[in-house]
Amino acid sequence: MQLQEVLFTQGFGTRRICAGLVQQGHVRVGSALVTDAAAEFPVEGLVFSVDGVEWPYHERVYLMLHKPAGTECSSKPSAYPSIYTLLPAPLRQRPQKGGAAGVQAVGRLDQDTTGLLLLTDHGQFIHRMNSPRRHVPKVYDVTTKHPVDAAQVAKLLAGVMLDDNPRPVRAAACETTGERQLRLTLTEGKYHQVKRMVAAAGNRVEGLHRSRIGGLELPAELAPGQWRWLTPGDLAALQAA
Repeated sequence: MQLQEVLFTQGFGTRRICAGLVQQGHVRVGSALVTDAAAEFPVEGLVFSVDGVEWPYHERVYLMLHKPAGTECSSKPSAYPSIYTLLPAPLRQRPQKGGAAGVQAVGRLDQDTTGLLLLTDHGQFIHRMNSPRRHVPKVYDVTTKHPVDAAQVAKLLAGVMLDDNPRPVRAAACETTGERQLRLTLTEGKYHQVKRMVAAAGNRVEGLHRSRIGGLELPAELAPGQWRWLTPGDLAALQAA
């Protein structure tokens, strides 16, 4: 693939801008400066740098982000900064056929909810992970306003009634991890589901953190606001769910 086309597919701007970046000496492949925008390179394993910032070629983007509190999962936020401002510009600008440019969040977390968020430019992956038929488990660590008792845990496991659902909504798993702490596993993704379920069980959510999706756990070393590429092992853990 021509180097200018590589940069274009990775989100570094229009084809004209990408050609200019190469011709003006901003791009290296390995340690070699390349100024021929039409120079051909195999994309498998390709690593290039733009103005000293290293960038691996990815045909598809799969990321994890440790979402911090006070951010919105929207490209047009209403009251808080967007999670997309935490990502470098190429990830926000990657061209998409017939859709908005850049990566998209796989589902959403409320502005005050922290934890594991997936982002991708692969529409089928988003659909697969969000599909209610797949029942992908998501684990939430919940801090409650009042002490948690056995009756509340039993209600969450047996099912509680929510206004927009004619049938009880159950937690796939639920355990206390402290006097005012719960670990809750859900396989659905209803609006404000954790908060509404805990309220229906007779308590109130004061803090909410998603620690796991399927077999993929948020790494302890990934600080709030940080992101990283998903590895093949990460993707396998998600597919296994």
